[in-house]
Amino acid sequence: MSTTESSPPVDTHDWEKVRSSAEFQDLRHRLRSFVFPLTGVFLAWYLTYVLLASYAPSFMATKVVGNINVGLVFGLLQFVSTFAITAWYVRYAERRLDPLAGKIRDEIQGGSA
Repeated sequence: MSTTESSPPVDTHDWEKVRSSAEFQDLRHRLRSFVFPLTGVFLAWYLTYVLLASYAPSFMATKVVGNINVGLVFGLLQFVSTFAITAWYVRYAERRLDPLAGKIRDEIQGGSA
């Protein structure tokens, strides 16, 4: 039984050149300037919720309407904020990230990178 070894495809792109290009650096900056601050804000919001639940149970048990208390409202707002951040990111990516990423991809596929 003979086995033929196929050589891996030759990578004709200079990925270091792509990575160091101004467009790619701009793309990374745009992504990081959105993701990192928003991640920090969300984690702070979540940590606040956890700390309030742990150290201020009487506040979290405060009735708002009927049997609905502050803790339940804050818990549901965690879901709302997650969906809002996701929608915000999708919109941001469509406007600020995807066009630049598409341009970089077209340059790479076109061989001009």
